[in-house]
Parts: sequence; structure tokens; C-alpha cells
Amino acid sequence: MKKTPLHQKHISCDAKMSAFAGWDMPMYYTGIVEEHLHTRSAVSLFDVSHMGEFFLRGKGASADLERLMTCRIDGMLPGRCRYGFFLSEEGGIVDDLIVFKISDEEFMLVVNAGTTEKDRNWVLSNKSHDVSFTDVSGDIAKLDVQGPASLSVLEGLAGKSAIEGLGRFCFTKVNMSGTEVILSRTGYTGETGYEIFIPWGKAPELWDIIISRDDVKPAGLGARDTLRLEMGYPLYGNDIDEEVTPFEAGLARFVDMDKDFIGKRSLNPVSGAIPGKILSGFVSEGRRAARKGFSVEISGEKAGVVTSGAFSPSLKRAVGLCYVDKRYSAEGTRIALTDGRVTVDAKLAKLPLLRK
Repeated sequence: MKKTPLHQKHISCDAKMSAFAGWDMPMYYTGIVEEHLHTRSAVSLFDVSHMGEFFLRGKGASADLERLMTCRIDGMLPGRCRYGFFLSEEGGIVDDLIVFKISDEEFMLVVNAGTTEKDRNWVLSNKSHDVSFTDVSGDIAKLDVQGPASLSVLEGLAGKSAIEGLGRFCFTKVNMSGTEVILSRTGYTGETGYEIFIPWGKAPELWDIIISRDDVKPAGLGARDTLRLEMGYPLYGNDIDEEVTPFEAGLARFVDMDKDFIGKRSLNPVSGAIPGKILSGFVSEGRRAARKGFSVEISGEKAGVVTSGAFSPSLKRAVGLCYVDKRYSAEGTRIALTDGRVTVDAKLAKLPLLRK
């Protein structure tokens, strides 16, 4: 398995390691619930260096991305980020990603770890010949500082003036411990938070500096999963994939149908806006979680399938995401989630599941 530059740091912290998308990653250190609640109340440090990063450069880079992505690239200002999708010709989600506009002729793409190779091949096969493509996934590490106290941590590292006023889905270049990094505010937890893109070999030093603060604790991918689930954020490979369109995933707001992009012709704006199935949230009556693959039953009839499920430390009951028949997707609908052996009673709920 691949290892991030912080692998030894995790081992020294007695992290529970596990395979994820081909990487040996920390699932938790002291416990998922404790790390989850600390992120919601204070500030946690996550190693997400397994994510992929690409650079597209050239006069045609903006036009290429306009065609490759569902979100609008034309009109983006330097220093801004946008969330969108790569779609197949059939309208399925190849990947969900964030594009960073560095300049009119330079963009950075942040893609999922498990789809990095697929995305690389997809971009290379669809970009213009005069646009340069560089995969820097093995050169850039990524640290996420997430939680309501994250601003004070970053101000201590980069200075208040360097990051004051950095808005959501914006980024800037700052100096941290003698190294220039890209600092962004996109996040995947629903909390105030920042993401630090730093040269691979410099990540251990910065990790030590941040983790030395009394209010910062390390958190693993287990807490990252429960945090995103409470907010209803989809996970590629679970809740979205090439068999699902953005309309079915309830993510039509990230698709600009007023422009041309790969896969658009397969997204009928009439039938696509009212799909046969829709991604919905659910909240269980108890603590037992329904896992991926559980059947969703309404009045004894199968109406869908669970894609993600876990215990919610904030709500103190199990929650999850599922695809259900559009006809039965009303908020509050009682459902039974079963794998044939275990049955969990729940209700469909509006996203996000955690209201702040």
C-alpha cells in the first residue's frame, strides 16, 4: 500500500491504520466519537495527503476545463475554488473534484484518491494538445485543520493579516514555517476549516508544529466520514459513481446546463430534474447503523438502497444516505433498512442531517 509522508507520525501516535483507496491511512487515534466531537467543538488535524492534485497550464486551459467540468469556469477569479464533476458521455459521475484558479492560464485540480489514475487518463484523453498537464499527487501533501478554533491555529502559523478575510471556496498562498503553501477554505466536515497544500517532504515538520498546540488533536478518516455524513456530503464510490447522475444525487446546483460539457446531452433537463431515484438522508430510531448495501423498504416493498451509514456522535443516533424511489422520498417517511438479518427502523430526513 502507498504511504503518506506522515505515515511514521501516525504509527508513533498509535493510530489504528487501515487500507483506504490503496493507501495505509489512520482510521482513528483515540476513537472516532472522541475525534468527531473534538472537531465539532475545538480543532482537529487530518492527514489527507492521499488526495490527487493535477495542474493544467496554457492559454486553452480555461476552455478545456469549461468542457471537462459541469461547473462554470468562465468568469472565475484567481484565488477562487469551485466544486463540480467530470461526467461520462452517458452522464454518470466519473469523479467529483474541486478546481482552483491560480491565473487565467493555470489551474489546480484536487481529485479523489481512489480515482486519481482514472482521472489522469480521462483528462489526458480529453484535453487540448497545447494545454500542459502535470500530475503532482506525489509531490504535494495535504493537511486539513478543521473545527471552530481552526482560525486561531492558522493565524498563529501564518499571521492574521495573511489569512484574514479568506472566504469560503477561496485560497491564497502564504508562508508557514519558512515554506510557501496554498491555503484554502473548502472543507469536508461542515465546520470552519482550512486545507494546507505543502511540498511532500515539508509535511512532517508542519504536522509537528500544529499538533504541538494543546487545543489540536489528530483525527483519522473514521471521524472524517462521520463528520461528512452528518452534513450529507457524498463520498465517491459509496454515494456517487459512474452509475449515478448529479441530478439523481441531488447535486444539480453544481451543473451549469447553460454551457456545453462532456455528458450534458445525456442529462435531459426535464427527466433529469425529476429522476426516478434520488439521494436522501435518513435518521435511525436508535444507535444501530444500517450499512452500505442495506435494502430500503417502505410498507414491505423495496424502495431503494443504503449507500452510507454510521453512528452520529452529534445526534447520538445512527444516520446515513440512501437512494430511494422519488415517489416515496418525502421527509419523514418511515422506512425499514435491512440486510435480511438485521432490520433498522428509520425516517427519511432532509440534508444536512445536522442543523447548526
